[in-house]
Formats: sequence, structure tokens, C-alpha cells
Amino acid sequence: SHRCTVDDRVTRVAWLNRSTILYAGNDKWSIDNRVVILSNTKTQYSIQIQDVDVYDEGPYTCSVQTDNHPKTSRVHLIVQVPPQIVNISSDITVNEGSSVTLMCLAFGRPEPTVTWRHLSGKGQGFVSEDEYLEITGITREQSGEYECSAVNDVAVPDVRKVKVTVNYPPFISNAKNTGASVGQKGILQCEASAVPVAEFQWFKEDTRLANGLEGVRIESKGRLSTLTFFNVSEKDYGNYTCVATNKLGNTNASIILYGPGAVHDGGNAASRVAAGLCLWATLLARLLLDF
Repeated sequence: SHRCTVDDRVTRVAWLNRSTILYAGNDKWSIDNRVVILSNTKTQYSIQIQDVDVYDEGPYTCSVQTDNHPKTSRVHLIVQVPPQIVNISSDITVNEGSSVTLMCLAFGRPEPTVTWRHLSGKGQGFVSEDEYLEITGITREQSGEYECSAVNDVAVPDVRKVKVTVNYPPFISNAKNTGASVGQKGILQCEASAVPVAEFQWFKEDTRLANGLEGVRIESKGRLSTLTFFNVSEKDYGNYTCVATNKLGNTNASIILYGPGAVHDGGNAASRVAAGLCLWATLLARLLLDF
């Protein structure tokens, strides 16, 4: 509301917005029904604007006529508006290595400051102090939720989130060779990270294994696939291949089921040592033949 102090020498009063007359005395000239007169007394002449918006900002003038001498007093109305995000990018799914631009447009008076941050497990640092966040060559670590906040001093910040999903081909992170005795239970495990989640297949030599056949069970859930032998026999020992596939590609790992007493390590060192000994024996025989 705008007040104008007057005294008993005043003969005429009026309120103007720029050059438009809002009220002359008690007579309303404005067609805007949000503008109302609050008081017109010997000491005060005031009007009120209800439901103020940004278009009401600007200069208002109280014009007072006393003894045929007009006087004016001016007031400047500043309209403050809480920050509001008016447009923000939708959730997005991209392949690893792609470039991504997220947009967050906000309105408010004063003009709000817009910032982006990545809500990752490794801390929540700001990634952009701007309406636009550009990520070139996005990596799987950069997937997750991104939060945009619009801040000015008028009210609490407006905060919205965008989810970024990064697809990448399967990567087998864990596949250990395992030992089991005849007649016991044997379990081979294959763990693969991938987005979308990988599908698993198991092979022995070139034969694909099917669930429930010949006493084996295949269980795949999330990142892990398990090949279980309920009753290990001699023919079960050997090399198995786990294949993890999604729409971006596939990868495989070799996993050995071995029996007790087998000379064994992850890199198949025993067979390398045997081949080395064989080579030495051949060289030695040649040297002896030369003498």
C-alpha cells in the first residue's frame, strides 16, 4: 500500500502510476480491480494494490493541491519474486562417451543464481555455476542424480533433480577358479558390472549349459551369476566360460573347476612350468647330440 500524508489545507489529491491516474480523490479512474483506496482523510491519502506482480513495479506519484500550489511525492515500488525453476531437462539415458547438456532455467526477482551439483557417493561438489551443465565424454562414474538449485534472497531456494543413466558394456570384475571334491557341492561364480544389467551364459568347451541339466543349476541375479554342481564328478572338472552380454557388447572369462590335489593357480602356472621344462629337455638333447 502507498501512503501520502496530507493536512487540512489540501484541496485536491490524486494517485498516479507513471502518467496514468489511478484515483482522483475518492473517484477511481483505474480499471484494475486490484487497486483500491484505503483511506482519504484530512491526514492521510492511501491506496493499496492487491496480488502484486512484476508488472506493478515502477514509480507511483501522490499529487496534492494546496492553496493552488501542486506538490508531488514519489514512491518507487520494487516487486520481489521467490526463485522458481520454470524449465529443466528430463531424465536422460546415454551411452558412455557421449556428450550431455543439462538445462535449468529459473525466474525470480532479483535474478536467481543457478547452480548444478552431482549427488554422488563421493561427496556433493558443485559441477556448474550456470544454467547449463555440459559433460563431454561422460563416464559411468558420472551417472546418477544431478540437482539444480535457484537461489535469491527473497525465499527458500527452488530445487529440482535430473537422473542421468550411463550405459556401458559388461566388465567381469570377479571370476575365481574353484576347487571341489568328488561327491561334494561345487560353485562357480561370475560377477559382471554393466548398464543395462548383463545377461549371463555358461559354456563348457563349446557346449552351452542349460539350467537343471546333468545336476547343475544356473542362477543369475543382478551382477552375479552362479553355476552350482550338486554332486561333483570327475567329468565335471575342467574349464568353463562365463559370457556376460548387454546391448552394448559382451565379455567372457574362463573359470576352472578343479579337484583336490590339482596343481593350480589363477594364471595356470603349472602348465607354463611344464612347457618350460619340456623346452629345456629338448635343447639339452640337441646339445648332447652335437657332441
